[in-house]
Amino acid sequence: MLYGTPLLRNVTLGTLIAGGLALSASAMAEPQGLYSSDELLDADVYTAADNREIGEVEDILLDNDMRVRALVIDTGDLLDIDGDQEFVIEAGQFSVETYNGDSLDDIEYRVTVDMNGAQISQQPAYDNDWWRNARQGAHDAWEQTKEGAASAWDTTQEGASRALDNIGKALENVGRKTQEAAE
Repeated sequence: MLYGTPLLRNVTLGTLIAGGLALSASAMAEPQGLYSSDELLDADVYTAADNREIGEVEDILLDNDMRVRALVIDTGDLLDIDGDQEFVIEAGQFSVETYNGDSLDDIEYRVTVDMNGAQISQQPAYDNDWWRNARQGAHDAWEQTKEGAASAWDTTQEGASRALDNIGKALENVGRKTQEAAE
């Protein structure tokens, strides 16, 4: 499994540190500041509405900036859906509570999804179609961002160049009028 590689574990851990996960104030008074992706995997997941256990964290999805984009929740048969289901829960729709955060050997996480069971079952299923579409959508968004940034840079350069030209002409005009006045 890729999560066992030191590089990916360090990248994922760094990502979690960067603040991709929201903490619930009921578990800790202050943000922990450091989270273990290894311990987050398989953490129990509950609904906020009725505090019902609905599954566990199956995967952590990162974006190009290595920030947490979503969690994949394996609901098993806990949502009364035929067969096991895995749903994508976007960042901002869940919180993570930390227990025993002072000890790596005893650390535990509890994930709370800000939805009820029916709303969770309406989230995208984590399958190959979702993966391909999400990757393409993220790639397209990245390309549009790059194009928009390049266009903004070009516009800024053109505007700055015109402003400098106008300043230069104004200085030439002031210099000529000053010379004419001196004569």
